Amino acid sequence: MSSEDIADGEGVPFDDRGLAYGDGLFETVLVRDGVATLWEAHMARLVRGGERLGIPVPSRSALDVLPARAGAGLWVLKLTLTRGSGGRGYRLPDMPAPRLRWRVIPFTPSPERWWQGIRVRHCRLALGIQPRLAGLKHLNRLENVMARAEWQDPEIAEGLLCDSEGRLVEATSMNLFWQREGRLETPGLARCGVAGTLRDALCRRLGIEEVDAGPETLESAEAVWLGNAVQGLWPVRRLDDDQGQKLADWRIGRLHRALQAEAHALLGYPCHDDDAGERDEEDEA
Repeated sequence: MSSEDIADGEGVPFDDRGLAYGDGLFETVLVRDGVATLWEAHMARLVRGGERLGIPVPSRSALDVLPARAGAGLWVLKLTLTRGSGGRGYRLPDMPAPRLRWRVIPFTPSPERWWQGIRVRHCRLALGIQPRLAGLKHLNRLENVMARAEWQDPEIAEGLLCDSEGRLVEATSMNLFWQREGRLETPGLARCGVAGTLRDALCRRLGIEEVDAGPETLESAEAVWLGNAVQGLWPVRRLDDDQGQKLADWRIGRLHRALQAEAHALLGYPCHDDDAGERDEEDEA
């Protein structure tokens, strides 16, 4: 097996299977001063995906040098691994030659969303159920693209997705968490959805329970969050239906900050801003 490493700005052949069929995987990694956050978790997910799809993954020595290409400051490293070229139609090539494409771009987080919270909506699109792909960060993301096209309002930060049987799964680019009757919960991802590295780390650290739940669950939750390993954790302050009508709202306070602090400690982000304590006390008065 041979592999091809393509840096940003170089071309990908027309017959690349990732371009033609979405036959591949990707990782999006937060890098601070040349050091990747949650790197072992990202690499473990890439290996799991490669094993599930039958795509050989580059050696760790080839991958471990990439975060240092970012330099000082905050960056995002995106890795895209395709099966390469070859095969006839959908038939797999007899000897896959995976193609790794990568780039690093400067990144600025959104602290106002950390502290002020976000408005989200339900999406009309339902995710298809396919357990063989569940949890993977594969290149077939058309469902997410179509769901994100459902709104243009800049006040709405994210859209929530259910599967075709009505169970909550995730947001278009983030994982979903809520607290109900004092318990932290997150949707189970055995049927579809992306198992985020931040999600998995929080589940292990805090014993967050994976559950099957319908969208109505959020309306009675004590707190709701969205998060991923690049943006951190955003508290939800308002939930709308797919027509923009308000279903629920929350005051962002100390309850929200507790889980946010756990997530941000993993990513090296601040756990509060200078005015957060005063605001939270007012919110909970």
